[in-house]
Amino acid sequence: MSSYSVSPTPYSTAKELAARCKQLRKSFGYTQQELAERSGVSYGTLKRFEQSGEVALLNLLRIAHTMHRLDEFSSLFLPDERAEAEAKLRNRPSSR
Repeated sequence: MSSYSVSPTPYSTAKELAARCKQLRKSFGYTQQELAERSGVSYGTLKRFEQSGEVALLNLLRIAHTMHRLDEFSSLFLPDERAEAEAKLRNRPSSR
């Protein structure tokens, strides 16, 4: 039985992110070696990221910073207004 999912998975998201990073790197005219040197990330790490999508968060942030995309991470994990409202209701003292 195959497991088919319509929603993105962590693996598919990582692969897509890596593909976009590679495309952006090429639009800057950087080789993997040049981006590695500019970002302070090892060549092997950058190469592995572009192939597999696997990279440590700090290295991903360094790569993003080098290609002027660090600000795109600022909206990640912002509080969800709905979740905050539900938490307030759960934590509200009962009126008995």
